[in-house]
Amino acid sequence: MTATPDLGTSRLASPDLLRSVFRQHAAGVAVITAHGETGPVGFTATSLSSVSAQPPMLSFGISTGASSWPAISGADHVGVHILGEHQERLAATFARSGADRFGAPTVWHEGPEGVPVLDGVLAWLVCRVVARVPAGDHRIVIAEVVLGDHAGSGRPLLYHQGRFNGLRD
Repeated sequence: MTATPDLGTSRLASPDLLRSVFRQHAAGVAVITAHGETGPVGFTATSLSSVSAQPPMLSFGISTGASSWPAISGADHVGVHILGEHQERLAATFARSGADRFGAPTVWHEGPEGVPVLDGVLAWLVCRVVARVPAGDHRIVIAEVVLGDHAGSGRPLLYHQGRFNGLRD
């Protein structure tokens, strides 16, 4: 027998309802990077999703109010980095407004297509942007994988209940 939801506690759709529901959803943590007109840009994303295996494509969301949006809106290529549980500080740096995201202690190098590639991540991809789809106050960026590396070691960093967490056995 399954439990019936308590409709007496339901709420009408709102940004707060959506945030509250998604706090219950554990998500992997990625950092998206690009080369902007004034240098590298990047942000922490929990909206990363696989879209297609053939051709290999992925998507992520970004607010049009984000400081990285102007660069992402014009970038031909982006970097996608899967963070390990040892990289909570890196995730917080790329999530914080006004932070020097590419200054020490962040370690990175210029990768293919001029995309900033973060060192020490579990996996990274360089992707060619194929679409930017309007979605409310965000854009869903769809990108085709060009190349990458999945040789990092460790366990993934997760985001749940407004905090960064690791997996538990």
